Amino acid sequence: MASGSRKGKREALRAVVEARRPEHIAEADFEELLRTLAPVSESYLRRLLRETGISLAPLVGGIRQDSFESLERTLLDMEREYAAAMARGDASRARACRRSAIAAKDHARFSLRSPRLTAEERAAKEEMILWLVTWLENPGVFATWLELRKKVVR
Repeated sequence: MASGSRKGKREALRAVVEARRPEHIAEADFEELLRTLAPVSESYLRRLLRETGISLAPLVGGIRQDSFESLERTLLDMEREYAAAMARGDASRARACRRSAIAAKDHARFSLRSPRLTAEERAAKEEMILWLVTWLENPGVFATWLELRKKVVR
């Protein structure tokens, strides 16, 4: 995508946000924005939405890895979403939560291939992968595990 069209998508999103003034973006809103701004990738639209500061539903915002605080917040949000889906018997939504965590894990593993990572950055990314794998193995115990893990690592 050319930089001009990227700027065009950013401006188009800004116009939609100014016209609608949403306080929160749910999955249906995200799907509508994908259609309105087509062609646009989901990842690029997520990035643009994050820049707006508008609250995003867990399955819209995805799992963030820009800091341990973001990773913790978004994994816990996703766990609540996953637990609610399981309680309702909504296997499709539960799978969507897991797909989000798997994509984040795969992205983190891919980033480990970068030769530009410092030893500290590599260690941080490996720790993030551990968090993601632990969430995937048993989302229901993740919050308790994380509290214990943070005490051990500090």
